[in-house]
Amino acid sequence: MEKEGVVPDVIDVSPAEICSISYDSGVICDMGKVLTPTQVKTRPTVTWNADGSSFYTLVLTDPDAPSRANPTFREWLHFIVYNIPGNNVDGGEILFDYIGSGPPKGTGLHRYVWLVYKQPGKITCDEGFHSRTPEGRGKFSVRNFAKKYNLGQPAAGNFYQAEYDDYVPHLFD
Repeated sequence: MEKEGVVPDVIDVSPAEICSISYDSGVICDMGKVLTPTQVKTRPTVTWNADGSSFYTLVLTDPDAPSRANPTFREWLHFIVYNIPGNNVDGGEILFDYIGSGPPKGTGLHRYVWLVYKQPGKITCDEGFHSRTPEGRGKFSVRNFAKKYNLGQPAAGNFYQAEYDDYVPHLFD
């Protein structure tokens, strides 16, 4: 994560663990591997080394919006689920529904960062549910979100990189 600047652009320290992310398209997220928006258009299966009696928050964020060279919308939020029991993501509460990668044409590779935070207990988020729309996703800060809810440093993480492909115009269809 340091090599590609996730540390310090998104988080202060690399997580001790790597979470496993696999997509229906057959690809896996592998610490900076380049994937395409077409390959990551559906919500993946995410697992990590979890304590079954604890709750977790899962976040997917893009620090490179609209581009890595000019990240004026850093970060653009793609997904948040909180109060996840163990690593049963489907058992958690969705705050921002999953939206796949949508880097604008000509902006090069974007980093898409998956982070897992161990919660101090069940939390109540006051941001309100967001469906698969772009509203409220720009200028997000996972660092500030973690601080607000006392999540500490991420317990696990992973990331991939992607750039524009022909699926991007259909992202919100």
